[in-house]
Amino acid sequence: MVPPKRAIAVIADLSKSRTHSDRAGLQRAVEDAFGALARAVPAEEPLQPTIGDEFQAVYADLPTAVRASLLARLSLPEGVDCRFGLGHGELRSIGEGAAGVLQDGSAWWSAREAIGQAREREYGRQPFVRTWFCSAEGAPLDDIAPAAESIVNAYLITRDHLVSAMSAREKRLLLGQLTGSTQAELAHDEGITQSAVSQNLRRSGAAAVLAGETLVAGGHP
Repeated sequence: MVPPKRAIAVIADLSKSRTHSDRAGLQRAVEDAFGALARAVPAEEPLQPTIGDEFQAVYADLPTAVRASLLARLSLPEGVDCRFGLGHGELRSIGEGAAGVLQDGSAWWSAREAIGQAREREYGRQPFVRTWFCSAEGAPLDDIAPAAESIVNAYLITRDHLVSAMSAREKRLLLGQLTGSTQAELAHDEGITQSAVSQNLRRSGAAAVLAGETLVAGGHP
């Protein structure tokens, strides 16, 4: 039997999908966006549809999962959004199913708890929240303080608040910066000046999100 491994399980579902007029078209658009994400962010298992409007993925570490959840939101078509539950813990294979290896473990239980928290907050007093993180009991993150959940979620709340308030253009500019486009290239694509791009990034809060993502990844903004 293959021993369990520690990883970040991710469960995603479409926010308010039942109100969308073209449910099948929505599903295709989201799958296309997540397909592009799989090429941009390395995954143990990329985001794949499971049942209904739910998707699941596995990432090797928390910074990668945090980045993937942000790029996923920014890649979605205008007017479409997703919730993400990030769960840290153990993963183990328990057999084979029609779609591949069947998995179980505390990472998935934590991810399920996390997306429940994201949904509850979105429909409660924090309607801008789309992402939440939970770590399984007894599975501390080696490189983060014991208060990891609170620290990570404090960042995610702030990040989600900024992203949820962005216009479609502001999201495109942030996505472009995260994926390596220069401000000059973004200005050309949007038909605006480079100065306008720079001002937009500062005004929308995208510059703060960029700095936060760099710090989470261990870099220097």
